[in-house]
Amino acid sequence: MPANVLAVLTAPDVGGRTSEPFRFVDPDGAVLQVRDLAATRGDGVFETMGVGAGRAQAVDAHLARLARSAAMLELPEPDEAAWRAATVAVAERLAEHAEAFVKLVYTRGVEGTGRPTGWVLGSPSPDHAAARTTGIDVVVLDRGLAHDSAAELPWLLQGAKTLSYAVNMAALREAKRRGADDALFVSSDGFLLEGPTSNLLLRRGDRLLTPATSLGILAGTTQAEAFEFGRAQGLTVAYEVLTREALDEADALWLLSSVRNAAPVRAVDGVARPVDAEFTARLNAHLLARRA
Repeated sequence: MPANVLAVLTAPDVGGRTSEPFRFVDPDGAVLQVRDLAATRGDGVFETMGVGAGRAQAVDAHLARLARSAAMLELPEPDEAAWRAATVAVAERLAEHAEAFVKLVYTRGVEGTGRPTGWVLGSPSPDHAAARTTGIDVVVLDRGLAHDSAAELPWLLQGAKTLSYAVNMAALREAKRRGADDALFVSSDGFLLEGPTSNLLLRRGDRLLTPATSLGILAGTTQAEAFEFGRAQGLTVAYEVLTREALDEADALWLLSSVRNAAPVRAVDGVARPVDAEFTARLNAHLLARRA
């Protein structure tokens, strides 16, 4: 069974369509040129989606978000058909893995060429069983921007899933230094945002809540699916502007992402929080079974 599968798109944008949209290559071979702006400046966007039984999950939602992120960076419009074909083909080669993921990367390409670069890498998923069941400890970190800065500062690309993830990774390292598993960003004026690689979900009574995407956070595909699940359970769902105090008032908290799925938060800044194991198990079962 393959450990990694790599497909390189021959024409990742609509302007360069070809009869062969992608080709499989050796994932351990030399593929990326050192002058590619992905490597030199992090100038590109990406998506990561789960794979179950050889089928990529939430493909439509992820491809739509890839296009939105590309537009925010003024990248050429991605060729949806080519990306879909490569994604499906890579996922199919991972069918023997119980859980896997595919990562789509779209860059501005080699500097000076004007031709974008794209590839889809598939790999088996790490074991997230502990995070999904016993939960995770989270620390709250200040992102350093006011909650309403996204509209005023569009060049910061808030809400785009870009390759420039150094700050996100630094936040995760800081969480580890503080003895936690993950982090949750708040704005400089005290409003809840998102995790470095996740969205926040809260339950308060019969309501599921998540911070509003107007705050410059990434619209979550897994969060959207969690809302669909909540509606089917008779819960009310809403995007809201939430203060830090909402964490203390919530009946349960989760961080949501495409590969880890729903990780219940068992502590915030060292203070224990209730974990709804039964709801979490049903939510994760739903997320693991989702399809395109």
